[in-house]
Amino acid sequence: AGEDGRRLLERRPILSTSLLDPTDLVDKRPPGSFGRAYGAFMRKHRLDADERSPVALVDDEELAYILLRYRQVHDFWHVLCRLPPSLLGEVALKWFELVQTGLPMTALAALVGPVRLPPQQRARLRTVYLPWALHQGRRAKDLLAVDYESHLSTPLDDLRASLSLTPAPK
Repeated sequence: AGEDGRRLLERRPILSTSLLDPTDLVDKRPPGSFGRAYGAFMRKHRLDADERSPVALVDDEELAYILLRYRQVHDFWHVLCRLPPSLLGEVALKWFELVQTGLPMTALAALVGPVRLPPQQRARLRTVYLPWALHQGRRAKDLLAVDYESHLSTPLDDLRASLSLTPAPK
């Protein structure tokens, strides 16, 4: 994962509401910043950074942290990819995550999730979001190795550019 990933593994920061309070992020981060966009996303969808369940059944301490970090940055990826937490948005993000991480659980969600979509959304997934996810998942830098905490004041568009990430079509 490179130097950034190694630093994260050494530090093992934990993301929580104490660091990522949506109201503080919206009120205290600059307009157009990643932190403000994340705070607005969390507030709009009534999500909480502390809601992620702990990792279980993994004995390897480093792997357990990587899986925890994957869960904790999921909503950051929603913001970076401009995908809502709807069923269609979640399935599109799972395809992106599958290409980025190769985690088997993302493959299961990406393959089974579309069954629950209405036909129009299934078609949109197939023609718009799936090609986007496959291309951007390969093109973007390793998003698990990003120190998001240090980018809360970074302009969202600048962060996306630095990660070689183009957000999903609207």
